[in-house]
Amino acid sequence: MRRLLAALLLLTLGVRAQTDTPLAPTPAESSAPPITSLSAPVPAAELSLRDAVVLGLVEGVTEFLPISSTGHLIIATHALRLESETPLRDASGAPLWYKPPSDRHPNGIPLTLKLAADTYIVVIQVGAIAAVALLYGSQLLGMLRGLLGQNAAGVRLLRNILLAFSPVAVAGLLLNAWIDAHLFSIGAVIAALVSGAVLMLAAERWRQQPGKTSSRKEPSDLSAKEAFGIGVMQCLALWPGTSRSMVTMVGGYFCGLSPARAAEFSFLVGLPTLAGAAVYKGAKAGPAMIAVFGWPHVLVGTLVAAVSAALAVRFLVHYLTRHGLGVFAVYRLLLAGLLAWVFLR
Repeated sequence: MRRLLAALLLLTLGVRAQTDTPLAPTPAESSAPPITSLSAPVPAAELSLRDAVVLGLVEGVTEFLPISSTGHLIIATHALRLESETPLRDASGAPLWYKPPSDRHPNGIPLTLKLAADTYIVVIQVGAIAAVALLYGSQLLGMLRGLLGQNAAGVRLLRNILLAFSPVAVAGLLLNAWIDAHLFSIGAVIAALVSGAVLMLAAERWRQQPGKTSSRKEPSDLSAKEAFGIGVMQCLALWPGTSRSMVTMVGGYFCGLSPARAAEFSFLVGLPTLAGAAVYKGAKAGPAMIAVFGWPHVLVGTLVAAVSAALAVRFLVHYLTRHGLGVFAVYRLLLAGLLAWVFLR
């Protein structure tokens, strides 16, 4: 586990050394004229195959580990220099819109490389969703049978997933614009990494007290109140760098689930959460994002995310069965320290 986390840390931060360029757009880049042509034969002029693989790998590995996928992807897009705010145009010179002109936005919101990258890293979550759906197909089938009156545990599990999903769905819709404006920064990610590590260490200490968690309790055994409480905790993950999987696992701890069962419930709750985010972002800027990056690179990123997520999920459940969240808390603290040293000094 230590070697895996060390490799992930080097991957996320090491791209900067490969680019050997500043992470933020330089003044010259910020004042550059709008891009007037996106060549059709080379639709990924702004995203190399290497970049697509790196983003897919970081998304897949970190989505279900309690170390914040959003935080790592923010760092990766910094390192890959995918943060230009220059408005993008299609091959005919027409502007690409993130939000077309409307009564609410008379001038519209033009699509930029940063917005396209933000959409890309959400859309490729489809790969991570597919991985979990395949690995936990029996639970999904059980919920379907429950709807048909053939599986009581499946009905309870479906109820608990919906109750855990509903608070973050409402909060995400209400706070999306504010979060985009105030919390997507390196400083916010560092603060979230540290805060999450402290919470994880406290939860581990609490769990190890005699009688605090039962290894036999299943996610379907959670009460409606417990499932909804985990959903309320999941709202903390709207703060980039906190980690949705981390807060749902900690919530599972407090409700009596073992580490492995808490992780499994986190994976299942993540299905509607990630799918909702992918559909929402894809509907808003998906076509324009495809015009910028091209289908091949989106498919590559999605495939890499699926394979790496499947491996990460299998590995995490096996690891948590024997250990706990402690090593991930230490990793978060180390990552926060390195980020502060690289970006804030």
